Amino acid sequence: MTVDATGAAAARPQLIREINERVLLGHIRRAGPISRTELAGLTGLSKPTVSAALGSLERTGLVHVTGQRTGVPGPAASLYEVRPEAGFVLGLDVGREYLRGAIADLAGTVRARLSVRTKAGDAMARIQELVDLTGTLAAEAGIEVTQLTQTVLGSPGVYDPRLDALTLTGRLSGWDSPATLAALRERFGPSLMIENDVDAAAIAERVHGHGREVESFAFVSVGTGIGMGLVLDGKLRRGSHGVAGEIGYLPFTEGSGSDPRDARKRGGFDASASAAAVVRAARRAGVRGAPTAEKVFAAAARGDALAAAVVAEEALLVAKAVCTVITVVDPDLVVLGGGIGQAPGFLEAVTKHLRQLAPVLPEVKASVLGTETVVAGCIAAGVDRAWQTLVGNSA
Repeated sequence: MTVDATGAAAARPQLIREINERVLLGHIRRAGPISRTELAGLTGLSKPTVSAALGSLERTGLVHVTGQRTGVPGPAASLYEVRPEAGFVLGLDVGREYLRGAIADLAGTVRARLSVRTKAGDAMARIQELVDLTGTLAAEAGIEVTQLTQTVLGSPGVYDPRLDALTLTGRLSGWDSPATLAALRERFGPSLMIENDVDAAAIAERVHGHGREVESFAFVSVGTGIGMGLVLDGKLRRGSHGVAGEIGYLPFTEGSGSDPRDARKRGGFDASASAAAVVRAARRAGVRGAPTAEKVFAAAARGDALAAAVVAEEALLVAKAVCTVITVVDPDLVVLGGGIGQAPGFLEAVTKHLRQLAPVLPEVKASVLGTETVVAGCIAAGVDRAWQTLVGNSA
C-alpha cells in the first residue's frame, strides 16, 4: 500500500502523538503516581507536549489524577496513574484434562478465576467449553464479555505465523486443524492472541516468579507434557517458526521403546519422560497402586524402592535434557515447573545429576507459582498488549 505525500503529512502528527502517549503510558504504568514534571524529565519531552498527551490520555479514560504532591516549592503537582478499569483481559489455559481461566483489569488485578475439568471429546466441544467458561468468569467479575479488551489463550503447540496455523499440538485431538483456529477467532474475536502454554508460564515466571531476578532463564515444564520457555536478555524467544523450546521433541527415547527417528510424530523425550511415561515405567518396574505419576512420586517418598528407582531414572532423563539446554544457551537460571518438575525432592535429584553432567551449573529452582502459572502469564501478556492497542483506539 502507498500513501501520497498529503496523506503521509496528515498522518505524521497523529502517529507522533500516539508514540508520545504510549511512551508516557509506559512510564505511568511503571512509576505512577507521577507528575507532569517527572514525566518530562524521564522522557525528554517538553512540558507542553507532556500536558497535551496527558490530556488525551485523560479524555480517553486511560489515566486519571489520583492526588497531588505537596511539600515542595511551587504549586502542588497533580499525580497521574493509569485507570485499571479502562479495560479487562481474559487469560485462558487449555489443558488436556482441565480448562483454567481468569479475568483481570489493566493493572493485572484478577477479578475472577475458575478451573473446570473438561468433558470435551473434540476440538469444537472444547472451544464451546472455553466460551462457557468465559461467560461464567465475566459474570463473576461483574462485567460484560464485550468489555474484554484482550484475550490470550495458552495452548499446547505453537502458532506458526508463516503458515497461520497451530502446529505440534500433541494429544489434543483436532486442535491443529484450520477449522479449530477459525472457530477460535470467530468465537473470541480480533483481540484473540494465542500463546504457547509453556511460553505463557515463562512469562509468568518473568513477571511474578524466580525470573524477576535474572535476565536469562529457561523454564522447563515436565508433567502431562514437556516443554520449555526461553527468556534471553529479558525477552521471550520463540524462534523463526515458533518452536523454540519444544524440547519434548528431542530424540531422547530411553525407556519408551520408540525409534529416535520417529520422534517428530509424537516427541521422543515426551514419550520417555512425561507423566504418562512415568506411569508406564512404574508398571514395568512392578510398582503397585500407581495409576498416576503423582502416586508414583508419593510411593517413592514413602520408601517404596521400586518407585524410588523410577523417580531416579526420571530425574536423570530430565537432567540430560536440561544439560542440553545449558550447553546451547547458557542461561543464568533454570526453573523447573509442571506437576513433575515441582514435585517434592525432584529439584534436588535433577540438580545432583546436573553437577555430574553439565559443563557449568546455573542456579536451578522449582517454580512456586502452581497450577495457575499459564493463566498468570496469559494475563501478563494480555495486559501489555491491551495498553498498546488502547492508545489511539479509545473513543
